[in-house]
Amino acid sequence: MSVTVVGSVALDTVETPWGRNEAGLGGAAVYFALAATNYTRVHLVGVVGEDFPDEHVRLLEAKGIDLSGMARMPGKTFRWTGRYHEDVNVRDTLDTQLNVFEDFHPKLPKAARHAKYLFLGNIHPGLQREVLEQAQAEFVALDTMNLWIHTAANELDAVLKRVHAIIINDSEVKDLTGERNLVKGAAAVLQLGPRIVVVKKGEHGCLLFEDGRTFAAPALLLADVTDPTGAGDTFAGGFMGYIAQQDSTDALTLRRAVIHGNVVASFTCEAFGPGRLAQTDAAAIQQRFQTFQDLVAF
Repeated sequence: MSVTVVGSVALDTVETPWGRNEAGLGGAAVYFALAATNYTRVHLVGVVGEDFPDEHVRLLEAKGIDLSGMARMPGKTFRWTGRYHEDVNVRDTLDTQLNVFEDFHPKLPKAARHAKYLFLGNIHPGLQREVLEQAQAEFVALDTMNLWIHTAANELDAVLKRVHAIIINDSEVKDLTGERNLVKGAAAVLQLGPRIVVVKKGEHGCLLFEDGRTFAAPALLLADVTDPTGAGDTFAGGFMGYIAQQDSTDALTLRRAVIHGNVVASFTCEAFGPGRLAQTDAAAIQQRFQTFQDLVAF
């Protein structure tokens, strides 16, 4: 079963204590698609400018990602610049240029509309609603951020009533519900509409809440973290990709999907941009999945 992702395609400039990557391939939809394509067919819907390098297009196409929904518009591609500290959980956004992304209104081609699984990336809730009105997906998950929680609360509430799962971080749970305790916060999110809540906690792993059950998974231990940009989007791609591959959302599949999300996200952190992720294949993922099993077995 295929999955459609709608979100940003970007050129990121990232600086960490271990180096700098100037105007490299980035964007939530890119990280998601490169992760999910290891499991299933992916339709990427986004927008780029005239400056978007052809080499990036060739990379995505070589991975088998359907780009018929990625529009190229006059102007510049969305650009983001950020700096990480020694503690990679601390990040400063130095510059954001929306460019063609500012006027983005997603148009889903036929194949993307008919995909059984849909992921709404971190875009304005009004745009997420536009996608829902076009898509015929049977299972929908979304991401959001503090900005939309505070500035587009009514629109976000309306969208949450129409989705099956939400994948957000712990601070976003607190902002969305006002609850400081994550267990109470997740319960409050479930009352907003989704039946599945996945809470990302960075290097501390993630939590899954669904149908009265809770599942906790640590992050995979890494000796070296070069660039964590896109790790959360990669997690979402692994999570949704595995669900689509199995064509199931039962309790066991959801728990394994969380582990696959953690596994593919670990590859992203090992290099600048999605370069390491783009080199990853099913065999490498399975090997690291086994490493994860050994880590948590007792």
